[in-house]
Amino acid sequence: MPIGSPTVVTLDPVTDDRVRRLASTRQLSAESLVREAIEQYVSREETRQQAVTAWDEYQATGLHATAEETDAWLAKLEDGEDAVPPACHV
Repeated sequence: MPIGSPTVVTLDPVTDDRVRRLASTRQLSAESLVREAIEQYVSREETRQQAVTAWDEYQATGLHATAEETDAWLAKLEDGEDAVPPACHV
C-alpha cells in the first residue's frame, strides 16, 4: 500500500495507552493499529452513507425489489447462473 502524507492525531493519555496496549497484543505498532482502525471506520462510514442514499431514493421514488425477488436472484447466482438482477418496481 502506498504511503500517503502524515496526519497528526493527538490522543488523550488514557486512549493513547489503550492503543499502545492493543497494538502490543497484536504485535503491531500503534501507528499500524490506528491506520487499520481509520481504514475500517472509513469503510463502514462509506457503507452507511450508501445505505442512507438508497433509503432516501426509496422514499422519494418507492422503487424497490422484494426480499423474495432478491433471494431468488441470489440463489441463481449461488448456483453459478449469470442471472439478471430483479427489476425495481413500485
